Amino acid sequence: MSPRQTASPLDGATGEKPALARGAGRHVLVVAGDPDLAELLSTTLELAGYRISLSCTGAEALTRVAQYRFDLVVFDTGLPDMVNFSRERRPALPHRPPVLLLTEYDRLHRLAPELGLGERDYVTKPFRVAEVLARIQMLLRGPCPGPLRGNPLEYGDLVLDDTVCRARRGTRALDLTPAEYRLLRHLLVNAHRVLSKEQIGRYVWGDHRGDNAIEQLVSRLRRKVDRGDGPALIHTRRGFGYWLGRADGNA
Repeated sequence: MSPRQTASPLDGATGEKPALARGAGRHVLVVAGDPDLAELLSTTLELAGYRISLSCTGAEALTRVAQYRFDLVVFDTGLPDMVNFSRERRPALPHRPPVLLLTEYDRLHRLAPELGLGERDYVTKPFRVAEVLARIQMLLRGPCPGPLRGNPLEYGDLVLDDTVCRARRGTRALDLTPAEYRLLRHLLVNAHRVLSKEQIGRYVWGDHRGDNAIEQLVSRLRRKVDRGDGPALIHTRRGFGYWLGRADGNA
């Protein structure tokens, strides 16, 4: 017996082909205990062209992932069984899909679900639907291009650990907001590549917030990362955007 699948209500509607092309029928498991949240996510993703299955507990989600091949999992960390879920013995998973975690800001240090293999991202609640869709698209594109792989991500003495959503430079912990962490990660996996303000805005927030918001975000991040004795890592290419790396090219 296959997991419950729901077809998009726009199937066959020729006027909505661009929306369906985004999801291209890829199979997403939505894990949410709140019926309203589950309905919002499933309806939104169906309209975007994804095939949806639902689970209401972490234990059920593990069983589903062990039995069926999903392209991605959207996982609400506010599930009632999250405490027990983190302690349960995990079944062998033949396929580990990427995971988008929905979490409260004060729970970022407890992002525990191991349904994926390193490819994870998160959205803090309350979230905007546009940001969820943007995060899903980024995860389904696979690992970001660039010289960095694995977890934690490193560039010289700069280290990001996605398993706990924390960053440090040398022995100094960086106290980053979710937006700052996303920006630093995006710059890090694209080290020595100039990223435009539009690229940054769409990755960090799911849309373009305007030049001033991005300039302020980069400025805050730069003060935290480049404070100290080490070489500056975050640079501005005027008229083009921002890039991360040592100016001398040495990591």
